[in-house]
Amino acid sequence: MSQAEIQKPLFASLIGRSFVHPAFDYAFIGGGLSLLVIAVAVFNPGILPFFTGEDFRYFILVSNNAHFASSTVRLYTKPDARNSMPILKTALPLVGLAVVTLCLFRADSVGYNVRAFYFTWSPYHYAAQAYGLSVMYCYRSGCQLTTSNKRLLWWVCMLPFFSNFVTANGAGLHWLDFAGWLNDPTAISILSEFKSVMRIVAFSAVPFLFWRIWRSEANPMPLISALIIFTNGVWWFTLSPPQAFIWATVFHGVQYLAIVIIFHVKDQLNQPNNRHGIAYHTLLFYGASLALGYGLFYGFPRAFVFAGFTPLASVWYTVAVINIHHFIVDAFIWRLKPSGDNRGIVDAGGTPATPATVTA
Repeated sequence: MSQAEIQKPLFASLIGRSFVHPAFDYAFIGGGLSLLVIAVAVFNPGILPFFTGEDFRYFILVSNNAHFASSTVRLYTKPDARNSMPILKTALPLVGLAVVTLCLFRADSVGYNVRAFYFTWSPYHYAAQAYGLSVMYCYRSGCQLTTSNKRLLWWVCMLPFFSNFVTANGAGLHWLDFAGWLNDPTAISILSEFKSVMRIVAFSAVPFLFWRIWRSEANPMPLISALIIFTNGVWWFTLSPPQAFIWATVFHGVQYLAIVIIFHVKDQLNQPNNRHGIAYHTLLFYGASLALGYGLFYGFPRAFVFAGFTPLASVWYTVAVINIHHFIVDAFIWRLKPSGDNRGIVDAGGTPATPATVTA
């Protein structure tokens, strides 16, 4: 057997099995494109004037706003949508509307806490998405993941969230710090050092995780899984808070839209009465997500403005509640049940994973 024949299986295992094509998966789902754009935006901001101007809101609409709406579109278009998750489809939107209204009437109490809850949960949602995607690619690529390795993977993915929970203003510990102890200069200095240490730990943990899985599994962890975890760390550890708020949300949205459209299209193509191709299902799903995103983020707040509330408050509280709704829906629609449609798509064409105790 030649040296090339020996190395080919290892190379293929490291690249992993893509959903579309390695170039697409690594750029959009793995986050490779975000690393290039962020490098340009941070070190040469003048090169990208579009991303600093008023027109940036349109970029937010087609990426981030559409991504939030896409989870709702996915909820109602899954093959088993008619009979599954009735509470999410009927009661949760009404609860969300009630919460927004209550926030506007009780901004200093309910409104403040809902926003703080949203800011606290958001980095956890990002970390959970990194975990779910990395597990998907491991399973799809034949890396089975023992219970201990899966647990380690979860902890590594959560490191940016833990850091943000401890150090972020207006969220996490700062939200719970009713006495104001964290505003003390000593506490501020300690938290700054903690974030620096967590940055080192988080980025060092990724190669350690990769090595650990390489040593203990039959197949190595695909590089795209490591890239997903690394990219989420870049979003939260290397960018300033304003930059993270912009770039992390945009590329998180792009990442989400890519994977949710893939799953939707595969579901539709597998329907016995399907008469359309990939382009049709892709454009229809994204078009519905874009239209709903516009309605939620532009039309919904305006309704409250017409009712007499201030534009700023109307936008802030609707955005917070829409995000929370998205987080809750995601926790259900992405579950990898052993016999579910999601698991079938993940395993299709790859090495089937053992009937797992994984929820992505």
